[in-house]
Formats: sequence, structure tokens, C-alpha cells
Amino acid sequence: MSILINPSLLAADFAHLERDIRQLEDAGAEILHLDIMDGHFVPNLSFGIPVVEAIRRTTHLPLDVHLMLSEPEKYLEPFRKAGADYLSVHIEVAPDPRKLFGKIRQLGAVPGIVSNPPTPVEAVLPFVNDCGLVLTMGVMPGFGGQSFDTRALGKIRAVKEIAKPDVLISVDGGVGEQTIGACAAAGANVLVTGTALLGKPDVKKQFAYLTELAVRTPFV
Repeated sequence: MSILINPSLLAADFAHLERDIRQLEDAGAEILHLDIMDGHFVPNLSFGIPVVEAIRRTTHLPLDVHLMLSEPEKYLEPFRKAGADYLSVHIEVAPDPRKLFGKIRQLGAVPGIVSNPPTPVEAVLPFVNDCGLVLTMGVMPGFGGQSFDTRALGKIRAVKEIAKPDVLISVDGGVGEQTIGACAAAGANVLVTGTALLGKPDVKKQFAYLTELAVRTPFV
């Protein structure tokens, strides 16, 4: 499976959101990552359904919607209707997520599972092949300015060992020039990056550079 750089639109300029999306499309992005924060499960707020709807009208790229919500079951259908193609929920609020996976599939989206850095990978492993995407956080969601937590690399390796070939293995948080190679080498094939991409003056050049860093690093 090829490496996908998954730009996080949380790092976009929301006054020029369509411009930034067009830049990402031109750079070669094949998917876009949307962080949905409720101010409860994580101590921050991001954006909601109207913004997802606006993004859906702006692009045909798949939307990878990461639900950082205390009660994700209440919002699966609204976010799917808004345009989500992937819907990922946290293992911390759904210790057995299979019912949610079933609902997400019924809605026509791909289910995903997410774990925070302190959560043992053993909590996720039983469900790896019940979903389509496994996301490992490299930082605690909702806090800015954190360094990449290297525990994520061991968790990615453990997921990679048992995941079927069609399961996307993703990592989010602290993924940039210094860490993207290690993440890919551990087995991640969907690399979520925000300011390390959209914070640069030449997005197309940076997208190519990050892709090169990820692709040229051998799996270990």
C-alpha cells in the first residue's frame, strides 16, 4: 500500500480555506483529515458540521473525520451526512467499538479506531481487523506545542504485525520532517500532518519533501 500524506485542515487558514484545499489538491493530496473536538473529551474546540459541509462542497477528496468526542454515537449520522468518508472514534470512550463500526458501515462510511499515547495498544488490537483505519496519536489531542511521543512507534508496529493488507495504519500529532520517516518505517501508511505542511510557504514543495522522507525510509 502506498504512503499517503494526510493534511490536517485544522492547520489551514479558515479565512482562505478553499484556497488551501486547492493548494493541497495541486500538491497531490489524496485525502484530507478533519479533527472534530468537543471541548469535553479534549480541552479544545475545533469546528462542526457546517464547516464539514462547506469542505465537502469544496472538494471531492475523501474526508477522514476524526471524532474527538465523548459521545461519538450521537454524531455519526450528522457527520456522515455532512460528507465524512471515514469516521474514527476513540477507544477511550468506546472500549468495545464494534457496534459503532456497524453503524458507520450502515451509513456508508469507513470506520476507524483511535488511541491516545497513554492507552496501551492491547486495547486496540482486538479490533484492528474489524475496521478500515487504525489511528495512533503521537501527542495528546487538544493540546498544542507537544513533542512527538515515541511510544506511538511501538504501537504502530504492533498494529502492523496483525493488520490485514487493506487496513490503513495512520498516525497523527507531531508528524513532521524529523518524525515522518520513523512513523513510516514503523508501518504507518497514512501520515497526518498539519503545520509541518500547511505552515510552509510552498505547500507543493513541502508535500513532495515529506512524501520523499516517508517513502525512502525502509520498514523496520
